Amino acid sequence: MDGPVATTPTRGDTRFSDIIYEKIVSMIADGRFPVNERLPSEQNLAALLGASRPVVREALERLRNDDLIVSRKGSGSYVRQRPDRSILQQVPVGSLADVQRFFEFRAGLEASAAELAARNWQAVDRTRISDAILALEKCLERGDLGADEDFALHEAIAIASGNQFHATVRTLFRPHFSIGQSVTRSLSLKRPPHHVREVQGEHTAIVEAIFSRNEQAAHDAMKNHILMARARMFQGVGS
Repeated sequence: MDGPVATTPTRGDTRFSDIIYEKIVSMIADGRFPVNERLPSEQNLAALLGASRPVVREALERLRNDDLIVSRKGSGSYVRQRPDRSILQQVPVGSLADVQRFFEFRAGLEASAAELAARNWQAVDRTRISDAILALEKCLERGDLGADEDFALHEAIAIASGNQFHATVRTLFRPHFSIGQSVTRSLSLKRPPHHVREVQGEHTAIVEAIFSRNEQAAHDAMKNHILMARARMFQGVGS
């Protein structure tokens, strides 16, 4: 049966504040706005970027939510961390803000799927999940990206939920899932090995909670994993 097909966002679908958001991220990543330095005022940013102050204000609020900048009362906004430039090369122009929003969406969705999986998994689900996390472990040992294997693990958990809509959502929005997972995993490969191992530890915690039928632990472990992935998008790769 034919149905809606999700695609990656294009510039035509993008709000102007998202374009401004991405321009500021680029300037931070390039070092034009250094870490711990104060950003220009809203008025000066508006003039620099060719946008209105309300648009700049909205972009800055997103940057605060993403922990890229921090506000200091009576002093202005300061750069908190410098993301790796490569994230801007891996997402469609103007869609970086949507990638972050999709992580927010995933946090609730996949936590619910993991909780249901802990309650409902069957023997076939256990085999599918076990095979998926083993395949991901082998990717780590080889130093491979593992984005497809990462997707397969999360998909196996969605199927184990016993609610077909969790699997359907993953099909409809596969490009969105894939972009986020590819970016975060590629960044992990540029970081010291212990970072990659920490991510796999998060996966292991999810799987162990599911197999022990601990619904709350599975929910919490998955939500933590997705929110940590969102945070890792903008962390530097040097440490």
